[in-house]
Amino acid sequence: MTKALTYESIHVGDAMPAFTSDPITRTHLVRYAGASGDFNPLHHDETFVKMFGMPRVISHGMFVMGIVGQAVTDWVDDKNLRKFGVRFSGMTEPMDLDDQNSRDRATIVVTGKVVEKFEADGEKRIRCEVQAADKLGGVKLTGTFIAALS
Repeated sequence: MTKALTYESIHVGDAMPAFTSDPITRTHLVRYAGASGDFNPLHHDETFVKMFGMPRVISHGMFVMGIVGQAVTDWVDDKNLRKFGVRFSGMTEPMDLDDQNSRDRATIVVTGKVVEKFEADGEKRIRCEVQAADKLGGVKLTGTFIAALS
């Protein structure tokens, strides 16, 4: 069992545990489109994306944000999360079985660190910066979150 995360046990500069997703597949995109209602052809229509010179469909940005959210709430209980925001910076292609590097391009690694400890609204809080990148180093998004800790 891991030790509970507390305000006193955490320090500015501490890293959150790194999180590695499974490679994103076209099935993930179809399932996310159904759940979210986002059927933009950029996420499923090869003919459409090729008209724009793209090699293949891309993941929904909010799907990648969801992976980051999973990483955050694996570390900090979701009931303690006070704010979570991101800025998208790169496209994520699903794994292509014909391309050896596609598994690494489609696997998201989430990292983060504590950048501030403070008190607000009677709570002890931390602010952390997070980043999602593929295994080849291509940054997909950056962001921050604030969590209350006891």
